[in-house]
Amino acid sequence: MKKIILPAYNKNILRAIYSLKVVDDKLPQPGKDEVLIKVHGAPCNPSDIAFMEGGYNVVKSLPAVPGFEGSGRIIDAGEGAEHLIGSKVSFFGQADCDGSWAEYVCVNKNEMVVLDNAMDMDQAACFAVNPFTARGLLDIALLRNNRTVVQNAAGGQVATFVRQMAGELNIQVIDIVRKRESMETLLKNGAQYVLLEDDEHFDKKLSELCLKLDARLAFDAVGGSLSGRIFNAMPDNAELVVYGGLSTKAISGVSTMDLIFNDKVISGFNLPAWRQQLDDDYFDEISHEMQQQFIQKNYQTRIQGSTGYENIVKGLTGYIRKMSEGKILIKPKV
Repeated sequence: MKKIILPAYNKNILRAIYSLKVVDDKLPQPGKDEVLIKVHGAPCNPSDIAFMEGGYNVVKSLPAVPGFEGSGRIIDAGEGAEHLIGSKVSFFGQADCDGSWAEYVCVNKNEMVVLDNAMDMDQAACFAVNPFTARGLLDIALLRNNRTVVQNAAGGQVATFVRQMAGELNIQVIDIVRKRESMETLLKNGAQYVLLEDDEHFDKKLSELCLKLDARLAFDAVGGSLSGRIFNAMPDNAELVVYGGLSTKAISGVSTMDLIFNDKVISGFNLPAWRQQLDDDYFDEISHEMQQQFIQKNYQTRIQGSTGYENIVKGLTGYIRKMSEGKILIKPKV
């Protein structure tokens, strides 16, 4: 089999990408409760970029095979997972072992979603993380009985799924974007409340909207000073849920008095932890519902193209220059 390896972490993402190598290796053997997957494709996500930079919470022994999610078909299984052989799956894992940028990968049976045969495998490659992240975030809104949520990085894929699912759940969304083009695109596509981050009246507008719509829950994918501005603009008894750090900066500018006297909270959302706390039946129900939405093409991940292993450097350097156009899939062969 062939796999892509990262020899060393590098804070310069271009140097990290240029260091990637394609090597030959023997097929891994699945252990107890593990399956061997012949990989169809795997995306490059912001978490993969942060991983290659050495700035992600997951650190693997080097050299390492990157890639946290993907899709494929199970061709072998260890004890306790034999019944899964032949299944189409979407998988996600962060253990200190080979990632999804390989022709074959072993994962635990609890780190994957068995797919309907009608599921498109390119869409399935991006299914295990972003759609479930959006649903997990909205579960928090449902538990808190919040009927309006705020989200930044609103032009991204998780935010797109949040908007779609929120509409089905009768939850309003206040979107925050960096670029005016993104604002215009969202409004054109039906978004109701969109704020521009660098608007000189941003803080005032956000505060007024939060009061008007009783928005007491925000989803933060950015970090840095924007997190503090959103937190400070929200009313009493609000919660800022952090699920990403696209800015690579620590959260700053948070009002200490709000934390102490106004019952406001900052918390984190971790997808694997959320899944582990769910009953299997409930997770299966969510998975089935979302797969049907993908099969019917009501939900779709934006995919700008694919790259084979032999063109991995060219493919990824092109991708990081135009990430807003959608995911790139890394496939054994294109």
